[in-house]
Amino acid sequence: MNNLSNNNEFLVFGLKIEKFSAFYGLFLILWGIIVSLASGSNSFTSFIPSLIGLPIIIFSYLSIKFISKKKIYMHIVVLFGLIAFLGGLDFFRSILSGTAFQNIWADISKLILLTTGAYFVYICIKSFIFVRKNNNSVN
Repeated sequence: MNNLSNNNEFLVFGLKIEKFSAFYGLFLILWGIIVSLASGSNSFTSFIPSLIGLPIIIFSYLSIKFISKKKIYMHIVVLFGLIAFLGGLDFFRSILSGTAFQNIWADISKLILLTTGAYFVYICIKSFIFVRKNNNSVN
């Protein structure tokens, strides 16, 4: 994964972090919808990934649209990524109670939130550090 382009932008899979974040938000929205439809769930909780993805995609878009507010919007985005990760930790409750994968869709969804949320927060922190280092080297 190349994190640097010619103009000193932090890149994830060739995308600026804002655009990568928007794709992550879209992924979570689609994941929640797909899991809800595939499992035939009537539970509102099956849409939790979608509910987390919605503000991620909104604030990612706002960070692209309003560059002067990008810093605050991206901090909000990473906060929702952290919520995804923390929500995914509920999978361990299933393991400890011995009920892991009794509801396979719910547990897979929790694992998706756990792993993608952890990776997303990690990438966001790396991008924040990258920006901070580049701003310090310019000054």
